[in-house]
Amino acid sequence: MQPTELEQLAREFGNPLYVYDAEKIEFQYNRLTNAFAKVEKLRINYAMKALSNISILKLLKNLGSGLDTVSIQEVQLGLHAGFTPDKIIFTPNGVSFEEIEEVAQLGVQINIDNLSVLEHFGTKHPKVPVCIRINPHVMAGGNENISVGHIDSKFGISIYQIPHILRIVENTKMHINGIHMHTGSDILDIEVFLYAAEILFDAAKQFKDLDFLDFGSGFKVPYKKGDIETNIEELGKKLTKRFLAFEKEYGRELTLAFEPGKFLVSEAGYFLAKVNVIKQTTSTVFAGIDTGFNHLIRPMFYGSQHTIENISNPKGKERFYTVVGYICETDTFASNRRITEIHEGDTLCFRNAGAYCFSMASNYNSRFKPAEVLWKNGKGHLIRERETFEDLLQNQIMVEV
Repeated sequence: MQPTELEQLAREFGNPLYVYDAEKIEFQYNRLTNAFAKVEKLRINYAMKALSNISILKLLKNLGSGLDTVSIQEVQLGLHAGFTPDKIIFTPNGVSFEEIEEVAQLGVQINIDNLSVLEHFGTKHPKVPVCIRINPHVMAGGNENISVGHIDSKFGISIYQIPHILRIVENTKMHINGIHMHTGSDILDIEVFLYAAEILFDAAKQFKDLDFLDFGSGFKVPYKKGDIETNIEELGKKLTKRFLAFEKEYGRELTLAFEPGKFLVSEAGYFLAKVNVIKQTTSTVFAGIDTGFNHLIRPMFYGSQHTIENISNPKGKERFYTVVGYICETDTFASNRRITEIHEGDTLCFRNAGAYCFSMASNYNSRFKPAEVLWKNGKGHLIRERETFEDLLQNQIMVEV
């Protein structure tokens, strides 16, 4: 999207504002499916925790996507957006057994990552197909805060516990129809991912009636100029060759599944905020904006770097700014960042704001959550209204004490 288009949306819908480019989401989806075009049965399950607005879900459904969900509420949102139960996989962690049963009753594919839960579910519901989430003990990403494949991870059943899984399956006569792994976000080295895939292939050989293998996702997108990204085309070529060979070895056709979230929506997202104040101290020039980590927590939570542009003055002279929010906490978005000269009232644009941005927003400091807009066919469509004071009060009850 162009700065002029973003400024137009800021004027029309106000700041702060999340904007999503439908064309970019479609481009990323097609890029992934094209990379694995030689796989007969490919399934993309969008990891909706990245961005769960029902209009985004509907867009992805129309592209042919399924859904990866982690809560019954996400399942319900997916059904509301028009997904059929057979297009949804439920991969929870630490939820109640009752929640798993409730989702299973909806006809959604269950993915279990705990031995005790597996045994309990298999004993009560041996005829319900179950996928097993394996922890391969491989970290394909560069940030341990978002890697879930390490040995102390709470996610998945250890690859070393396969004998325990087999014992449970034998005792309960349950039906295992899929094997799943996820190494975490920001895959830097394709060869490491392929090494983890071999672990999944070896595990799959232990189960005779599989329908699918789910390789997770975690594909890295570039957050700044010159940043490393996962080479999807190279991964597609190498993993396709190995997957097709495994299919022949296994003796039946399988579905190859992925669950991308960030890869599909991150680069499609823009976060717009107005500059409230410029504050000069003895060593720093602060640009204070009308938002905080209540709306975009990733820089403070993960140390993530989002490119910040002054779309009100895109061709101005660059100066060094520390961009901070209006929350009564330290909420620094960028320190001593080169940005074209900023004035009060300008609109700053944060790039790569599609994934884990609005979905992690809160009402901290009793601030309203922003509006969301979908940019499609050259027009902005409001897909979430900005909150109001009434929204803050909606579920509160005032009692006399």
